[in-house]
Amino acid sequence: MQTKKPSDSLTIMTEIVLPNDTNSLGNLMGGRLLHWMDICAAMTAHRHCKRVVVTASVNNVSFDMPIKLSSIVTLHAKVSRAFSTSMEIFIDVWIEDPVTGVKKKCNEAIYTFVAVDQHGAPLPVPNLTPETEQEKQRFDGALRRRQLSLILAGKMKPQDATELKALFV
Repeated sequence: MQTKKPSDSLTIMTEIVLPNDTNSLGNLMGGRLLHWMDICAAMTAHRHCKRVVVTASVNNVSFDMPIKLSSIVTLHAKVSRAFSTSMEIFIDVWIEDPVTGVKKKCNEAIYTFVAVDQHGAPLPVPNLTPETEQEKQRFDGALRRRQLSLILAGKMKPQDATELKALFV
């Protein structure tokens, strides 16, 4: 199976925060941001494997700062690691002040997607080879996050989580 680079599947999606997207404080509703991140991550996963993909889990979401009405929101999503049939997608969320043009990272999330056939059965996905230092860090972290998730779901015994044990030994 083919091996890809994270940049092969990079998706950049830009939205503007409109009044219908905000709560009573004038901030982007968290659910709307989750929706945008799910769409962006789905496009990224699809680009990686060229298959129908489904959201398997939302592993982590960090709402570090509020996103105000009229902010320009840009999501950058890349595959951080591919497993046999699943892909971890890391999403960085940036805001741009519409007046000053200043951009800053405000949130991030990690989603997992699975490639499926027309009956919903999992399909293999291409491997991933990280290139940059950040891609290598996220690639390594993905295996630890996966092992922790499998342990919490009762699908892996803690003693079999080699990457997690390495953190403590």
